[in-house]
Amino acid sequence: MTTPNGDSSSARHVSVVVRPMQDHDVDAADHVMRVAFGTFLGVSDPSTTFGEAQYVRSRYAAEPSWAFVAEHEGHVVGSVFATRWGSFGFLGSLTIRPDLWDRGVGRQLIEPVVDLFDGWPVRLAGLHTFAQSAKHVGLFQRFDFWPQHLTAIMTKGVDGSSRQELELFSELGEVHRATTLSECAELTDALYEGLDVSHDIRSVQGQSLGDTVLLRDGARLAGFAVCHCGAGEAGSDTLYVKFAAVRLGAHAQWHFDQLLTACERLAQERHLTTVVAGVNTGRRAAYRRMLASGYRSSGQGVRMHRPDVAGLCEPLIFVIDDLR
Repeated sequence: MTTPNGDSSSARHVSVVVRPMQDHDVDAADHVMRVAFGTFLGVSDPSTTFGEAQYVRSRYAAEPSWAFVAEHEGHVVGSVFATRWGSFGFLGSLTIRPDLWDRGVGRQLIEPVVDLFDGWPVRLAGLHTFAQSAKHVGLFQRFDFWPQHLTAIMTKGVDGSSRQELELFSELGEVHRATTLSECAELTDALYEGLDVSHDIRSVQGQSLGDTVLLRDGARLAGFAVCHCGAGEAGSDTLYVKFAAVRLGAHAQWHFDQLLTACERLAQERHLTTVVAGVNTGRRAAYRRMLASGYRSSGQGVRMHRPDVAGLCEPLIFVIDDLR
């Protein structure tokens, strides 16, 4: 997820100090993020953008060493985050103070994240940006990120009809949690070699941002969903599915339907009114199942990959992730 930050002529170029984010930077980086997105989207009071959602705070708390700020004349004027899911890394969000758009700040902020990707044993890196903005796409192409399929941000109201029983990561004992993390990693590795979202499962649990729904077929883990519930990246009254996946196989579609229902059940139990889940349209089967289940697109962006390969966005892979 990125706001306008393309390079322009060298005469307008502004040099900034890019450094790791620290605790005392979080409030300023949060304000810049809201104002940047609000300005681009035409919000009447940009500082109120995203309401109670806390993108900056939750991502910084998840791993401070993956967060960077740009400093100009003693003020934080931008920030960027990296995330690593095993063999897959992604960039986002990248935000710049609006009066410094088109002055090269974005490029300077991207550089340390690309350095992280180059230093990590990742097979693929990605990001989510505005599909309608040639400026955004062009900026990231300079760093060898290439556009893939659109990602639809899907929403569905919670009607209270689900009666599905839930198994939740938070309810497991410590030993069982460790075993479950291994099961989740084994499931995602079968979808894309080395993919592992254990970092986010632990972060959601550690920050009390929500929970991870576990779906079993007998004793075997068939799927799971990492959910933010009314805090962190979700905001009030919302359950946000950060990542979800089901096991490959003949029953994948059925398990995906069950997992969606389980997420709705969790929202119902937490007295939340809306489920938000992004799905890449390259995953044709998953996208169509969400439409058939009553989800509707409230927005879209384009997914970009480095290198230019489909990666996890294959037609028969049932995965939710939007990289915002």
